[in-house]
Formats: sequence, structure tokens, C-alpha cells
Amino acid sequence: MNQMTPKEIVRELDKYIIGQEKAKKSVAIALRNRYRRSLLPEDIREEITPKNILMMGPTGVGKTEIARRLAKLVDAPFVKVEATKFTEVGYVGRDVDSMVRDLAEASIRITKHKKLQEKYSIAEVLAEEKILDAIIPPKKKPSTGGGIKSPFDFFGAMQQSQQTQPAKEEDNKNGNMDAELAREQVRQQLQAGVLEDQLIEIEVNDNSSNMNMLDLGGGMDMSISLGSIFGDSMPQKKKKKKVYVKEARKILKEQEAQNLIDMDQVTSEAMENAEQNGIIFIDEIDKIASASGFRSGADVSREGVQRDILPIVEGSVVNTKYGPLKTDHILFIGAGAFHVAKPTDLIPELQGRFPIRVELENLTEEVFVQILTKTENALIKQHKLLLETEGIDVNFTDDAVKEIAKTAFLMNEQSENIGARRLHTVMENLLEELSYNISDMEETELTIDAEYVKDKLKDYSRINEVEKYIL
Repeated sequence: MNQMTPKEIVRELDKYIIGQEKAKKSVAIALRNRYRRSLLPEDIREEITPKNILMMGPTGVGKTEIARRLAKLVDAPFVKVEATKFTEVGYVGRDVDSMVRDLAEASIRITKHKKLQEKYSIAEVLAEEKILDAIIPPKKKPSTGGGIKSPFDFFGAMQQSQQTQPAKEEDNKNGNMDAELAREQVRQQLQAGVLEDQLIEIEVNDNSSNMNMLDLGGGMDMSISLGSIFGDSMPQKKKKKKVYVKEARKILKEQEAQNLIDMDQVTSEAMENAEQNGIIFIDEIDKIASASGFRSGADVSREGVQRDILPIVEGSVVNTKYGPLKTDHILFIGAGAFHVAKPTDLIPELQGRFPIRVELENLTEEVFVQILTKTENALIKQHKLLLETEGIDVNFTDDAVKEIAKTAFLMNEQSENIGARRLHTVMENLLEELSYNISDMEETELTIDAEYVKDKLKDYSRINEVEKYIL
């Protein structure tokens, strides 16, 4: 993905987001600049910081989706936060540093998942051995030298052991051969999938020991487990569990893979990944701006939140439970509708930290048609697949799709404009009766045309028309 040009990045985003070319172009360039920066010498690389982006546009036009798809595209640590959830230092609530701690957690999850994928092949072999041990327990080694209390007993035991040694060796040899043969037969049955429904007893990690939480106050960010204080000095508790072989495979494979990975290496790589490739999406950033220079009451706290966000966006070091994390090279994407406030209502220092401003366009009827049909996760496709699970093949005509798009567009115009989310409302209302009665239907194929759409949505449209005349 690092080798992708900005045009190729935009083409990948086009699979999920219709329109908004300016916004997609801006994020594609920001992503490509990260790759360009990685090719520079170390001394100049530290001097180049990412150019943060401020997206302006109404809800439902694709602001969050662009950032989320961008992060998935490059498998980068990504965190979406809402600016309205933060409070100024000194107030009860979440502090702005928590967004960086959340990013560290996201990076740890990504890196740990990659490491687990690498270890799964070895873990499968180890899990199979554990299952074999559960079906055929290994023979315990005989204890030696148990009853010797004096030197005379010692000489007597030596003489007796010399007499019985050949017989014991022969018995052990025969027993080991039989056990190996039986073990090999069971192994073949396991690999053939014959024993998947057999019930066995295995040892699993007891996760209830992690429930001992120490609350330090100050909300959820200040709660830590006692296990993280004492580290590895507290042994992992085990418990017996009866499961089927097919379930035991998954449990033991995951458990063995966890034991194989080096968490110190995971932490080191994850923190580096968060610092160099992390993306933090700050939504509702317009809600912490004070409109038209008006300052009173809660607005003071809003400015305080802006001042607290400023050092993180500028570049600082935030302490996390995995160690310090530098925010100098994290890409910040701010987003907001800016209906009441304007970007210029943010404090000047914060405005300067979002040099790239992109205004997203309102969605038109034609864009709605493409969202319904052209994207990889198109709504029409989703509902068709859902209804196919009940044995009904539903087909939408082109006229029906246009009518759905037209209805959604008009509803946005008449009432609140909620963008593409309006399509979910229209589709659910359109298919509500069909989804409810589908189990009683005898047909296996159904075609939805424009007349069907008009008939099902006529009451809903009429209510919206009447609302215009109600004071």
C-alpha cells in the first residue's frame, strides 16, 4: 500500500465513497507524503510534520467514512473521537490525552494481531499435541529413591533394582511402543476430522483473575488491573474446561499463539507504528468553537478544550501504559458541520494547525443512486443478501432505485439534512412489511419497481408534506 500513488488511493476510496473528490484528493496526498517522508534521511525526516486536514460539511456526506477507509487501506492505527466528550483540565470527564492513549491501544491490537497470524502455524501443531494429551494422557515417569532412609537401605535398594531393571526396561519399552502406536492412530483421526465432536477436558487460562481492577478515580482512563502492576510475578491461573475437540482447537491455538509472541517486541513496534502512521479523527470539532465571538458560561470550557487539544496537535509527549508516545507525526483530521460556528471561530493557534481545509458537498439525487448501487457495500446489495437468507430473491428495477433516491433527497430537503443516512431510513421503511411477512410468502422471486416504492412510501411522504404547514 505504501507504493500506491495518490490517484490509486483515490480509486480505492471510490469503491466506498461516491463524490467528494476534493476531500479524497487531500487525504490521498497526505498519505503519499508519509511514504515520501520515510524515504528521506533521518535528520530531515524529523523536521517534516504532516499537514493536518479540516473537513467541513453537513452530517452524512462521508467525512468519517473517508478517514476510516483511509486507515483501513494502509492498516494504520486509527481512532475516532468526538470533541464534545472532552472537558477542560480541572473538570470531571475525559481529558484530551485519552485520544492518544486510545491510539496506542489501537496500535497494540493491530501489531498483536499481525504477530498472532505469524505464529498460528506453529500454534496449530502445539494445540494438536495438547488435544492428544487430553485424549491419551502421557505416561508419568516412575519415581526413584522414594523409601531410602539409611545407607543399608540404599545398598538393598540398589541390589533389588539391579535384579528388576531388565524386566522394567522391557515392560517400559513395550508400553511406550503401544502408547506411541495409539497416539499416532489418534493423531491421524484428528487430522481426518473424525474426532471433532468428542468431548475432552483441557486446561485454559483463567481470565477472571484480570477482574481485580484498582480504580484510581477520574473515570475509565484511570482504572488499571492489579496484574499490570505486578507484571509476570503473578502466575497465570489455569482452570479445567470440558469442550468438544473442534472448540478445543480454536481455544488452544489462540492460547499457544499468545504464549509464542514477544509482548516487548509487540509494544515497541506498536508504539513506533502509532507515532509514524497513526491517524486521529476529531469529529464535531465545530461544537467546541464559540460562535460569533460570544463568550460566556460553557463557552469558557470550550476554549479550554481547544487549548488542551492544541499541544497534542502541535506535537508533544503523552504518557501511556505502554510508555511515552510522541504526537509530532500523527495525522489529525478534524471534521464538523460548521452550521452555527465557522472555522475562524476556533482559536487562531488551532486554526494554524489545520492548514488544509476541505469543504464537502451536499449529496444530490444522482449521488444517492450511485451510493445505492455502485459502492462495494451498496445498500441494495446488503438488503438483497439479507432477504436471500430467507429464500427470497429480490430484484430492484432502475426506476425503483431512482424513486428511492428521489424520496431520500426530498426528505433531506423538507426536514433535517442527514445526508446518506437518510437512505437507511427509506430502505427500512420500504422493506419493513416484506421483512415482517417473508416467512409466510410462497413466492421465491420478487421484483420491486417504482410503483411499489411509491405505494409503500406514500404515507411517509405525506407526513413530511404536512409538517411544513404545522407551526
